Amino acid sequence: MRQTWFDDFRGGALATLPLTVAVAPIGMIFGVGAAAKGLSVAEAVLMSGLVFAGGSQFVALDLWRSPAPWFALGLAALLVNIRHVLLSMSLGGKLQAFPVWLRYVSMLLLADEVWAMAEKRAMAATLTPAWYAGIAIPFYIVWLLATLAGALAGTAIGDPRALGLDFAFTAVFIVLVVGFWKGRETGVILASSGFAAIAVHALVPGAWYIAAGATAGIIAAAIQEFLWSEELPA
Repeated sequence: MRQTWFDDFRGGALATLPLTVAVAPIGMIFGVGAAAKGLSVAEAVLMSGLVFAGGSQFVALDLWRSPAPWFALGLAALLVNIRHVLLSMSLGGKLQAFPVWLRYVSMLLLADEVWAMAEKRAMAATLTPAWYAGIAIPFYIVWLLATLAGALAGTAIGDPRALGLDFAFTAVFIVLVVGFWKGRETGVILASSGFAAIAVHALVPGAWYIAAGATAGIIAAAIQEFLWSEELPA
C-alpha cells in the first residue's frame, strides 16, 4: 500500500516520541529559569519560539543581567550554535526529496534530536518532507508548551535540580550518542571532545569550552579517517 503524507508524518512522530517526551522537562526548566531571571511568560515563550536552541538559551540565562549584555549574549549563542552549520551540512545532502525552498525552511526547526533522527532515517530509507515534519513539528510544539508551563509555574515547583529534572539534558544526549555508536572510533572522538571541553572550561571563562569540545571531536574524527584510509591497500 502506498504511504500517504499522514502515514509518513505519523511514522516520524512515533519514531521520535521518546525524545519529544524527554525534551519536556528541559523546556520546563528553561521556563522556570527564565521566570527567575525576571522574563515574562510571553518573553520566555518567544525566546523558545525564535531561538529554539536549548543550549544557547540556557547560556543566555546564565549571562542575563539588567541591562542585558547583548554582545556577550550574541557571542555565547554563536559559540554554542556554531555546530548547527555542521549539522545542516551533514543533513543537507540527504534532502533530495525536498523542494529547494523547503530545504531552507526545514533547517529552521533543526535541533540535535531532530538531526539525529533524520540522519538515522536517511540511512535506512528516503527522508521525506512529511517524515521530517513528523519529527520536527511535535518536538517544536512540545518545547514551546513546556517552556510555557515552566514560565507559568515560575518558582512554585522549586529547584528543578532537587527533582532530578536537570539530568534530562544529559540523558537525551547519552541516548543520541549511543544511537550513533560505532565502536572504538566513537570512543576516541568522545574522549577527545570531552577532555578538550573540560580543560577549556577550567581554564577559559565563557562558553568557549563548547567550541573547543566540538573542534577536538572533529579533529579526532578527521585524523582517524586519514589513518584508516592510509591503511587501505593500494
